Amino acid sequence: MHAIEVAELGDASVLRWVEKPEPVPGPGEVAIRVALTGVNFADIQARRGAYHGGQKPPFTPGLDCMGTISAIGSGVQGLRVGQRVAAFPDGGSYAEVVVARAILTYALDDAVSDEAGASLLLLVTAYNTITLAGRMQKGDGILIHAGGGGVGSTAVQIARVLGAGKIFATAGGAEKVAIARKAGADVAIDHSAEDFAARIKAETDGRGVDIVLDSVAGDMFKNSLPLLAAYGRYVIYGMASGTPGSVQTDMLHSSNRAVLGYSSGSYRKTRPEGLRPAAEASLKLVAQGKVTPVIGQRFALRDATKAHELVESRKSHGKILLSTTI
Repeated sequence: MHAIEVAELGDASVLRWVEKPEPVPGPGEVAIRVALTGVNFADIQARRGAYHGGQKPPFTPGLDCMGTISAIGSGVQGLRVGQRVAAFPDGGSYAEVVVARAILTYALDDAVSDEAGASLLLLVTAYNTITLAGRMQKGDGILIHAGGGGVGSTAVQIARVLGAGKIFATAGGAEKVAIARKAGADVAIDHSAEDFAARIKAETDGRGVDIVLDSVAGDMFKNSLPLLAAYGRYVIYGMASGTPGSVQTDMLHSSNRAVLGYSSGSYRKTRPEGLRPAAEASLKLVAQGKVTPVIGQRFALRDATKAHELVESRKSHGKILLSTTI
């Protein structure tokens, strides 16, 4: 079989198309013949050597995929050969065949498209940042940064389905603002052209929002934390700006506000069973037609370099996919 391998840390040119032995599932594992795998910003960070807990080269990147089960190891129950599934494989997903633990493999309903199945990470991340970390209640106002991206636009949809109050979203540029608005944001703001903090304060009569979802940090965190209402939850799940945020703790205890971290990757490694509720709930919303991940471009698996370059250009939108069949 073939796979993409990070030969050394660096720019997208370090990705190599290589031939490797087809993996065999061990106890509690399944082998999956991959149809589609997602390109996530975490893959970019891993390739650069900036991903927390990242591997040393050579390694196969990728966190999520969908395909059909081709073999099953001992002790696996509830899954069968030929079944369509989505999964978080341990050894990277940029490959024609991967091995995943059964606990991190999820059966796909016929109503879930291949593209949505391959969007597993963004679905789980969007769902958990809202519910598990954000503890959203019906009527809560929410601010979602990067609302035109894959996770952000999905989070807007999920927040709407789960009964959020007013949904604010920020994005960079008119095209991404339009995506956030189409996803269901009540107010979509181009942060490159407008002071989003001033707009939200005006829209909420100075109260702010109950939840903030932030994958950017840095100045975005600095400018957004004051928008958090008393008893609110600020969820950090990334650092796309490359700069961490910082907080003066007196901003928290005096108003019962909280800053919480979330990482699907950490759950995958240390509490894999903890991802199943979000995976099953979000895939059910997709099957019901209530949530539809925004899909951007699709590339052949062997063209992973082009896909990475597109994501790094900041010109992509929605979920970028790699296909083993084109």
